[in-house]
Formats: sequence, structure tokens, C-alpha cells
Amino acid sequence: MIPHAKPYLTTLALALALSACAVGPDYQRPEVASSAAFRQVEGWKATAPADALIGGEWWKLYGDEELNRLVERLNASNQNLASAEAQYRQAKALVRGARASFFPSLGADVGVTRSGQGSGSIGNDSNASAASSVSKSYNASLGVSWELDLWGRLRRQLEGDSASLEASAADLAAARLSLQAELVQNYLQLRVLDEQKRLLDATVKAYQRSLKLTENQYKAGIVPKSDVTQARTQLKSTEAQAIDLEYQRAQLEHAIAVLIGVPPAEFRLAEVERVPELPEVPVSVPSALLERRPDIAAAERRVMAANASIGVERAAYFPDLTLSASGGYRSGALDNWISTPNRFWSIGPAFAMTLFDGGIIRSRVEQAEANYDQTVASYRQTVLEGFREVEDYLIQLKVYEREAEVQQEALEAARESLRLIENQYKAGHVDYNSVVSVQTSALANERSLLSLRGNRLLASVQLIAALGGGWDASQLQEEPQMQVSEKR
Repeated sequence: MIPHAKPYLTTLALALALSACAVGPDYQRPEVASSAAFRQVEGWKATAPADALIGGEWWKLYGDEELNRLVERLNASNQNLASAEAQYRQAKALVRGARASFFPSLGADVGVTRSGQGSGSIGNDSNASAASSVSKSYNASLGVSWELDLWGRLRRQLEGDSASLEASAADLAAARLSLQAELVQNYLQLRVLDEQKRLLDATVKAYQRSLKLTENQYKAGIVPKSDVTQARTQLKSTEAQAIDLEYQRAQLEHAIAVLIGVPPAEFRLAEVERVPELPEVPVSVPSALLERRPDIAAAERRVMAANASIGVERAAYFPDLTLSASGGYRSGALDNWISTPNRFWSIGPAFAMTLFDGGIIRSRVEQAEANYDQTVASYRQTVLEGFREVEDYLIQLKVYEREAEVQQEALEAARESLRLIENQYKAGHVDYNSVVSVQTSALANERSLLSLRGNRLLASVQLIAALGGGWDASQLQEEPQMQVSEKR
């Protein structure tokens, strides 16, 4: 034991006893306005939560293998996601640094110092004499310094950094969910466009047959030439609509390529004769949204971090205690440098406290308290926005469902009307202008029903995302993973 160390052991024991306390308020989750159930959930189809939703792989509800592969590529290669993951690693490094503050720091010093002091006399003689002395000093030492967390400043700092880490993890989850939802919506829109293209191509073939029939009737003198021009106009107009879909599809294809991290020129999504079916989405109670939406979890963790910062700033009112010890060997000669006569040591506590700062500490405490109030308000607003989004998409899906039922009836009526008018035209009872009008109405109803189908699919994606996409706040304790290769 170092001589005369017993008084300092007593100081250390007292400091450790004091360090059990921590200044500043302990965290409690702020109260938020909520209700027992969503207003628009009445009449919603009750389903057991799907395994894909519970596991976070919510896109598998659509039962499309190509979509599943694209989402996996997004999870591995999206650059915005990689950026969010890097921010998470920064926050994780801050927590490691905060934990390191609890341990003593140990330093070593080995050096040789050469110093000199000159002396001389200056007279009238130009040959003034001068003399100097030069000395060397050899030093080898170890030093230990330890700041004791008497008032909980370091613990509050760790608490705040840990909350910020969890907020960063939730931000990463929110970014991933948003990008996944964007990809799924683009993919579903593209598949609906493919269906629209198939409808228009089939319609073009039907109009080509009508044009051929009309031309034959004109040659036979049964119908006027105006019928031929009307049939040709309708055909070319529909062909133009089909061509326009190519541009829209290409845009969606390019957007998907960027989301999965590849140049658009190197990505091609083949057409398939299938549009994913609308899944049944289980809807939870509003209170579950607090744990299932990553943006809400992130806002709540920032409240926690702001609360901890109050304690950090309040700790500045109290003195800091640092225990330090050092020892080693110091000699003016290299021979026998490391020997008992050249040994030295020092040990002792040091208290440091600000006695007057003109109100700086108070100002920082007030800033921390105001920042806490700001984060609480932001958290509550985020919760309210989350409730609003779920209500919006619930009513949107319900309205689209009713609208689709009526639109289907309108389409069936239009098809029957088209069948009747075509028979009447072949029998010579009506002119071709009547046929064109009914054909246009039938095609418009077909396309409207397909558009509604696409809108319902998009709304289902938005509802799933608004419900958190199967994510759970317990995942904040797990380290988010990215499958991207790290380049150094």
C-alpha cells in the first residue's frame, strides 16, 4: 500500500456512498390523449394477427414472391437506409463513450528532458565571455485519474445517451418502414398498370375488329363513311392511352430500381398476369400504437433524453471530486534511473466547484427544462398524428370498398348495354355513334374499377405503415442490422 493512503481511502468510501444519489427528475412517460378504440374501426373485418405482421415482414401479406425479393434487396442495399444505420452507429459510439466515463483513466509517461540556462558578462571588451549549463532529466511514470459520479451527472449523461441511442434505433426502423412502404406502393401501382395495359390491349383488339366490320359494311354500302372514321378515331385514341401507360410504368420501375440500390438502366421488372390481392389487416387499439410505431417510440425516447439532460445541467451546481494518483522514477542520470532512491509518488482527492458564473448554470438548466417541454409537446403531437393517420386510412379503405361495389355494378350494366347496342348496330337499328358512346362508357368503367383496386391496395399499405408495420418497441433493445458491406 502507498504510504499515508488511509485518509484517502476514507474519502473514497464517503464518495462512493454519496454517489448513490443522482440529481434531476426521474423519467416518467408523459400522458397523452387517447381513446379506447379507433372511431372508424367499426365494421372492420376482425382477423387474427398474421404471422408476417407480427414478425415485421408485413409485405408478405400480399403473397407476391417478386415483391418479397425486392423488399429484401431494399433492406440490404438502399443507400438512405445505410445512412440511417450509420447514424445509429454514431449514437451507439456515444453510449460507449458515456460508459467509459465511469472508469478511471490510466496514463503512462516516459521521456528525456534536456534543458539549459545561460549566464555571462558583457563588458567594453569585444571578446565578452559567456557560459552555460546544460542538464538532462529522465522520467518514467504512471498516472491514474478517476472522477467520482457524486451527483449522478455521468449517470444522467449515460441515461440520456442511451435514450438517444434508442431514438436513433427507432429512427432507423421508421426510415426502413417508410422505404419499404414506398417500394410496396410502387410495386402495386406497377402491377395495376400492367393490368390496365392488358385491358387496353384487349380493347384495342376489339376495336380493330369493329373497324374491320365497319369498313366491310361501308364497302357494301350499308353504313356511311363517317362510321369508319369514328371507329378509326376510337381505335387510335385507345392505342394512345396504352402507349401513355408505358411512360408511367417506366417511372415506377425506375423508382423501384433506386430504392433497391441499382441504376435504373440495369433493372427490368417483367410483366406478370396477376395483381396481388387485398389483404385483411388486423387493427389494434390506439394504446398499442405507442409501442408499434417507430416514429412515436423515437419521439418518446427523445423526451427521456431531454429529461436526463436536466439532471446533467443541475449537477453543475455541485462540486466534482476527482481522485488521482501517480508514481514513477525521475533521475538526472541514465545509470540507475530505475532505482528506489529515484522513486516518487503522489495521491490525493481534488474538489472543483464553480463559485460564481453570472447565472450560466441556471441558464443551462432552464434551457434543458424548456427543451424537455418542447420534446413532450412534439411527442404528444406525434401520437395525435399517428391516431389521425390510422383513422384516415380506415375510413379511406371503407369508402373505397363501398365505392368498388357500386362501380362493379356500374361495370356490369355497361357491359350489358354494350352487348345490346352492338347487336342493334349489326341489325342496322342504330348508328355507329351510339356504339362508340357505349363502348367509351364501358372502357371508362373498366378502368375506374381497376383504379379503385389500385387505390385500395395503396391504402392498405398506408394503413399497415400507420399501424407500425408489425414493428415493436421491444426491438429497440436489439441492435439493428444492415446487410450492406462496409467499405473502409
